[in-house]
Amino acid sequence: MTNVTLIAAVGSNGVIGADHDMPWRIPEDFAFFKRTTMGHAMVMGRKTFDSIGRVLPGRRTIVVTRQQDWHHAEVETAHSLSEALSLAGPADEVFICGGGQIYAEAMPWAHRLLITEVHQSPDGDVHFPTIDPHRWREVARDDQDGFSWVTYERA
Repeated sequence: MTNVTLIAAVGSNGVIGADHDMPWRIPEDFAFFKRTTMGHAMVMGRKTFDSIGRVLPGRRTIVVTRQQDWHHAEVETAHSLSEALSLAGPADEVFICGGGQIYAEAMPWAHRLLITEVHQSPDGDVHFPTIDPHRWREVARDDQDGFSWVTYERA
């Protein structure tokens, strides 16, 4: 079975997006995301893919969309999360990269959460699902200036 990891930068208020974009720019976190996901499959929703605006090199991209006729020459398309995970596997690890709906749907599949806790509470229209402390335990924390990298494993 493929290990599913959710990777996200999350504000103190749970916000992950605003107006089809991230509400912050943290270069160190972009570098963390790149080195963590490099060489792996990434699953994301169409709106997230559109907000990135390009294919991220060195990673396999699977976009989940309900639009039957949507396609992009450099990515694979799935019409459900389960279809996307089937396309991705078998793999040692698959990263779920957003957005809010995909994170919420993927949470029961996940074995690990890599959360950048951003020490801001911006306005936003997309939120990360609540991390239930009865289901998830913090196993690592790396505090930085203005944010923390936190790893959770399923309890």
